[in-house]
Amino acid sequence: MIEQEALDALWDFGAPAESESRFRDASEESADRDELLTQAARALGLQDRFDEGHALLDTVEADTAVVRTRVALERGRLHRSAGDAAASVPLFELAAVTAGGAGLTFLQVDALHMLAMADPSNADAHTAAAIEIADSATDDRTRRWSIALHNNLGWHLHDTGQLEPALAEFELALDASRAYGTAEQVHVARWSVARCLRSLGRLDEARAIQQELHDTDPPDEYVEEELEALG
Repeated sequence: MIEQEALDALWDFGAPAESESRFRDASEESADRDELLTQAARALGLQDRFDEGHALLDTVEADTAVVRTRVALERGRLHRSAGDAAASVPLFELAAVTAGGAGLTFLQVDALHMLAMADPSNADAHTAAAIEIADSATDDRTRRWSIALHNNLGWHLHDTGQLEPALAEFELALDASRAYGTAEQVHVARWSVARCLRSLGRLDEARAIQQELHDTDPPDEYVEEELEALG
């Protein structure tokens, strides 16, 4: 089994063709060939080469929990990205169950995160389950999921008019980003808190955060739009 950090080092989600090539090259002389090929299949999906991604997953032979989880997860992503969310749901469910049974918490959270997007009618339950696992994880790489999960839940609550609970979720995302995330994730989390404060009518607080982001962080068109909206 490959450590997630090693896979992260091979990924550049902004350059999926290059990532695909790296995963294919790494798989040629690796005992973890099949796990690496699942990531090459994911990279194919990011290039809209869905049939090729499925064909590559068909070549995966290893029968371990981590490989079974990753095959289900990446096949689900391929279906969802191709516009067939219904076909992806049972695959994400399989990935979540397989990962949970094997103690693969990072992948279990990933699968639940994907389920929340593919099965929006049950998104709250899937996200809550993922947050519970991520928040209780012992490794920072898994706990980093809390940033995206709290953020996603925050926007769901915000967009359905539940502003106070949304603010609480955005603040939890900010706490997680400061503990486990990158500077960019902290920036986004602070922006989200400020945006929710604007919706709540707490304009001075929102303006102070956006102004600080403007003054201290790299230029951001979304910050500028908020400052303009705040007057």
